[in-house]
Amino acid sequence: MSTPASPTTAPTVSRRHAAGAESARGLLFTVLGEFVLPSGGSAWTSAFIDVLGRLGVEEKASRQALMRTAADGWLTSRRMGRRTLWTLSPHAERLLTEGAARIYGFQGTQREWDGRWLLVLARVPESDRPTRHVLRTRLEWAGFGSPAPGVWISTHPDRAAEAERVLGEAGVLDDAQIFLAEHRVGELARLVRQAWDLEAIEKSYEDFLAEFARQSSRDPLVRLVDLVHSWRRFPANDPALPGELLPARWSGARAADLFRRQHAKWTTAAAAEWRRLTEDAA
Repeated sequence: MSTPASPTTAPTVSRRHAAGAESARGLLFTVLGEFVLPSGGSAWTSAFIDVLGRLGVEEKASRQALMRTAADGWLTSRRMGRRTLWTLSPHAERLLTEGAARIYGFQGTQREWDGRWLLVLARVPESDRPTRHVLRTRLEWAGFGSPAPGVWISTHPDRAAEAERVLGEAGVLDDAQIFLAEHRVGELARLVRQAWDLEAIEKSYEDFLAEFARQSSRDPLVRLVDLVHSWRRFPANDPALPGELLPARWSGARAADLFRRQHAKWTTAAAAEWRRLTEDAA
């Protein structure tokens, strides 16, 4: 177990992440889900600046990330003297809880499949870029791929309600169609290649395995945030297809096993270090 940082033991600073605002915000969401959500839902500014600083994010970018995340309704703030306490909103708690279930339960493959497809037809004008972005990012997170404009497919029929919710949030539900379908004619392998870039996903799995097969940092917060932050992109990029639709060489299940092992091994020390940070800030 790593020794918590102290005045005589400086924390390791990770340089894996760019120090820009977008990187800072992505890392902030990882910290919110991994530490803030399970530990009461609140933390002081100094705790965020400390952990993000260890990850290579400058203080200014950390503060900007907090303010932007609050402006988007994820956090509320309360001033207490010169300090600020940030608290997750109910909306953020719900989304982070749902996200945690998807991230930690992700298997890299679909273990059982009855052959049915979930099909969504939803066209958005090219000029409406904000709506197109919302629809694309949220359907991809739900495991959908798009083999053609306005067409989204998934091998997870149980996500019909999630697809309907996404369409509603994007404001296109009234003009959309959702079907449960069976494939009858055509080359499925080509359809899958059109909908998802499986070669790129496999390369990402190989990189993940190479990087996290060993302890990546002496700092418990850095190594756990790096692990979770790297893993959380897979539920958004990998549709978790059944084995019969995957290439012969597929590292998804092996990467999922590694993530679970390392997460279990590294969580206790990281949680203890986070508690130390928040107690020191109180």
